[in-house]
Amino acid sequence: MRRQILSKAFQIFDITLVVCALLTATSISLHQRNANWSVARLLEMRVSVSHLLAFGVMLLSWHLVFESLHLHGSKRLSRAWKEIVDVIRATTLGTLVIASFLVLLHASLLTPSFVIAFWVLSTALTVFSRLSLRKALSAIRSRGWNSRNMIIVGANKRALEFARTVQKSPELGYRVMGFADRPDFNPDELVNSGFAVVCDLHSLPNFVRTNVVDEVILALPMRSFYSYASEVATQCEQQGIIVRSITNLFDMKVGRTRTDEFDGTYVITHSLSMVDDSWGMIIKRVLDFVLSLTLLIVMAPLLVLVGLAIKLSSPGPVLFVQDRLGLSKRKFRMYKFRTMSVNAEEMLSKIEHLNEVAGPVFKIRNDPRITKVGKFLRKTSLDELPQLFNVLAGDMSLVGPRPLAVRDYTLMTQVCEDWQRCRFSVKPGVTCLWQVNGRNSIPFQKWMELDMEYIQNWSLWLDVRILLRTIPVVLRGSGA
Repeated sequence: MRRQILSKAFQIFDITLVVCALLTATSISLHQRNANWSVARLLEMRVSVSHLLAFGVMLLSWHLVFESLHLHGSKRLSRAWKEIVDVIRATTLGTLVIASFLVLLHASLLTPSFVIAFWVLSTALTVFSRLSLRKALSAIRSRGWNSRNMIIVGANKRALEFARTVQKSPELGYRVMGFADRPDFNPDELVNSGFAVVCDLHSLPNFVRTNVVDEVILALPMRSFYSYASEVATQCEQQGIIVRSITNLFDMKVGRTRTDEFDGTYVITHSLSMVDDSWGMIIKRVLDFVLSLTLLIVMAPLLVLVGLAIKLSSPGPVLFVQDRLGLSKRKFRMYKFRTMSVNAEEMLSKIEHLNEVAGPVFKIRNDPRITKVGKFLRKTSLDELPQLFNVLAGDMSLVGPRPLAVRDYTLMTQVCEDWQRCRFSVKPGVTCLWQVNGRNSIPFQKWMELDMEYIQNWSLWLDVRILLRTIPVVLRGSGA
């Protein structure tokens, strides 16, 4: 009941914040038209019924956006940065909804200054209120108030790590009562940690009936204890006790685990951190589109000159088009300026024994198939420019693992390990860590390791750094 009351109060507080942001943003917008406007004058204005209805719809829309992103639930176990990201998502989406509503009403109020001011104010106020609440609750819980008792079912290594994490975070307000497991299961690691087995698996139902237990954490191996875990969850549900389960069931090394809903059915999803960041991927795609389109427009004269140089220097088409493997090994047609003779593919089998790099790829320094103009294009990386069309079409990204040819992947299946195929979990790119760390001068194994490093540590800032590092590498012609 107390949580429900606090949740409703929190919702009302969020509505109050958005009202303040709306009034202030409106006043700023009106003040730009008339220097005598102020919030006080705005409050003195007469308001019609239609204005009140419109205002009510905007507030309802804002509330629904926050509810859909679960911003009014308990954030006890979530990190502050995660809540801030969720708030920014909610205020951005809410601002777009309100702006769209004002467009439909043909409201003169809708100006760029209003939208920017409202978004900045609503985001700043909401983030500040969330951080202030966290600070206050952390101080309260650190003093032993608002605490919750927790018992962990299963005394294995993963459960012990979880208990230590909880113990190191007193601001979360949790007290680990102990573990439930076999009575004879008391490993040295558990004893030395200061925790203990407080009951066995069979007496757990009676333990939660006769003790103050707020939450039960299931850390049992699901394969052998599924029936028991299901029974425990049912008993806790009957007694109104919160049940949580440690979701890293498969001991994944670099994956991230989250809960998704499919039409009322909840499933546990395991994926790489890069793949899991949907908003980051959206921003990455927008930047890819905008930057590739801008570069194509700006560099259009250079593209024409390069095309003429290729056409005049050797017979054959200007572009080299080849099937490459992209996201999830989907084939796409990749474009490059042609740097070799037209029969280069047929000549490959005759010179394949001259390959100078390990692994399934083919590279030699003085490739006889390369034309004079092609040598210059490769040295300056100008041959890669048509891939901007692939980026524009969405088959590639500006930054990502380099796309492998079908031939190279066929050989890769014979000599490579499965972890190296992780590179196909993201879109291939025009440049990558391999490009800025030596390109053809580094071995294939190191190339694959750099791709994995990029996927595991991906961020928009990493993309920016790679793009900036690509410029001097291209100018120097390093590793080309």
